[in-house]
Amino acid sequence: MHIESVTLKNFRNYETRTVEFKDGLNIVIGKNASGKTNLLESVYVAGIGRSPRTNKYKEMIKWGSDYAYIKVILKKNKTTHTIEYSIDNQDKKRIAIDGIPLVRLSEILGMLNIVFFSPDEMKLVKESPVERRKFMDISLSQQNKNYFNALSKYNNIIAQRNKLLKEQKDSPALKEMLYGWDVQLADYGSIIISKRYEFVDKIKVFANKMHSEISENRENLTLEYECDVPCQDIENIKNIFFKKLQDNYEKDVSLQYTSFGCHRDDIAIKINNTDARKFASQGQQRTVALSLKLAEIYFFESETGEKPVLLLDDVLSELDGGRRKKLMELSMGLQTLITCTDFDEDVNHNLIRISND
Repeated sequence: MHIESVTLKNFRNYETRTVEFKDGLNIVIGKNASGKTNLLESVYVAGIGRSPRTNKYKEMIKWGSDYAYIKVILKKNKTTHTIEYSIDNQDKKRIAIDGIPLVRLSEILGMLNIVFFSPDEMKLVKESPVERRKFMDISLSQQNKNYFNALSKYNNIIAQRNKLLKEQKDSPALKEMLYGWDVQLADYGSIIISKRYEFVDKIKVFANKMHSEISENRENLTLEYECDVPCQDIENIKNIFFKKLQDNYEKDVSLQYTSFGCHRDDIAIKINNTDARKFASQGQQRTVALSLKLAEIYFFESETGEKPVLLLDDVLSELDGGRRKKLMELSMGLQTLITCTDFDEDVNHNLIRISND
């Protein structure tokens, strides 16, 4: 899988621009605020359906314009495809693949698989479990639409359940009202938990290998999915999930929110048996985050048979010479788009200059 070109109209600081990419390493170079990150953001939007930087779609429209437009031409399984994505100033989105409009946003997932790494991804290690759940959810949603659909429905039900817990806390019929939501939460939650266990079990092997190489075999990285429901077959997970919701009824009424569920799970990250979430140095955080992102590449390949496109936004400046060199080595063999202000690595690459002059 690789991107052949990206065309932008009224996207961020771009009025109109087409950028052609080659398979392998593509270096997008330019001064700060020239639009390098915006270019990678457009690729992310075409692959995931939303921005990694904002939930306000209108922010992606060039100031003074009524709409923004992205067109990505890519080759997948030796076949050329086109993704078109437009946003108007009313936040209305129109998406088409090969000229056919999509009814649901989820239909875009899996057409262009990407792994995205920016300085913000360092939050993956030491910040809240939200970041690590997002890591799992974005990876799994790209290669498993059933997972994305289960996650979307689960999140909607949690919102409805929490609303009931707040607004109907004194109602004698509250437990009966929650029963139907709890049955659905157990159904969708069991799908999410089962897939997350599989994901972490697979990715931890790749991540430890990457981490060992980057740390020159000085450190051992281990990952475990932290969930209050043990790893079992999906039917048992569903039964345990439902029972825990019922057992937590009084607690949830008191707290006025749902205290149990996969919306509270985490990934335990340990370096040499020490919790990296609490004790990792800044250098170790960078190595772990980089290892996880590189492990995603192998996960995608094992699940889909194709390597994703790797997007590296301004991360070279965050890495020392050894880590940069290892990153260059490990990213060979797939299409990689790197943004930076300068580049002096001795590797074959396609240079793309970006200027806002």
